[in-house]
Amino acid sequence: MAIKQPALARVLICRTDNIGDVVLTLPLAGYLKQLVPGVQVDFLCRAYAAPVVRQCRFFDRVLALEDQPDLQRMFADGGYDTVIFAFPNRRLAQAARRARVANRVGTSHRLYHWLSCNRLAHFSRVRSTLHEAQLNFELLRPLGINHIPALADIPPLYGLSAPRLPEADTLRELAEFNVILHPKSNGNGREWPLARYTELARLLQAEAGISLWVTGSAAEGEVLAREAPELMGMPNVRNLCGHVDLAGLTALIGAADGLIASGTGPLHMGAALGRPVLGLFPPIKPIDPQRWGALGAQAQSLTAPAPCATCTGVASCACMQAIGAADVAAIVHGWRVRRRKEA
Repeated sequence: MAIKQPALARVLICRTDNIGDVVLTLPLAGYLKQLVPGVQVDFLCRAYAAPVVRQCRFFDRVLALEDQPDLQRMFADGGYDTVIFAFPNRRLAQAARRARVANRVGTSHRLYHWLSCNRLAHFSRVRSTLHEAQLNFELLRPLGINHIPALADIPPLYGLSAPRLPEADTLRELAEFNVILHPKSNGNGREWPLARYTELARLLQAEAGISLWVTGSAAEGEVLAREAPELMGMPNVRNLCGHVDLAGLTALIGAADGLIASGTGPLHMGAALGRPVLGLFPPIKPIDPQRWGALGAQAQSLTAPAPCATCTGVASCACMQAIGAADVAAIVHGWRVRRRKEA
């Protein structure tokens, strides 16, 4: 059905935080494009996330926050009739008000949104039982759009594709089956212990033709070399930490046969690209798979059966320790069997 009030012609979605959150916001554009024929949807994000968003076919233009010296002029020159603040930012909200953007959507729990936004979304992310991707659709309610898609309906709305890079294609040809391990999360979530990743690599080493690509930043690579030398020294493991930028990582994910990570950005990138991914999560709200699990055509999440009574937090999470390497290896084996059947 078409929207009559308010009329939407030029929409800017603002999400200026982490890459995983950005990826889970992409389906808003896919849905708006379906719902409102001819609508232009642009995206404002941090510069580091822009290479991924530019791979989404549903955006007409992607803007980097760092490239906008005058925020008020950005809103005015864009001719936007609607701005959606998917991540609160006081400066952006105030600039949109000064630019007289007709529809300014923000969450009601931010006091400054009562002064700068004229369409408030009333919901709580902390107390909700919805997935993060579904919660983003609550931001459309002030525009008269009340639909919250089912989890199964979200993957087609990503519109994300991976670029092709020669380096990624060359790596792919070196082994029959290639799986990305992304052990670290830049401190943003509960991580599967490095000892478990080492155990997994040892189990997979017994199967000929499997190569493991370890990804992360250069700094994370140094941590892995120091704290998991056995993992990084295995013959079936290739250390790619710090070797590629975000566009290169997107290409690697597109070329790989699977990806394993905790609830971090590359996990959601892989899910959105339709790749086989496995997310490892603690059974603790609000950081469990119900809220942050990978959503994709070939995405899976794994967690301990119940929260433990001795968990001491991010640095030493017994809940994550309880996820067995053999269980993860079995899932990888299933990916490989399916790949061979499809070949």
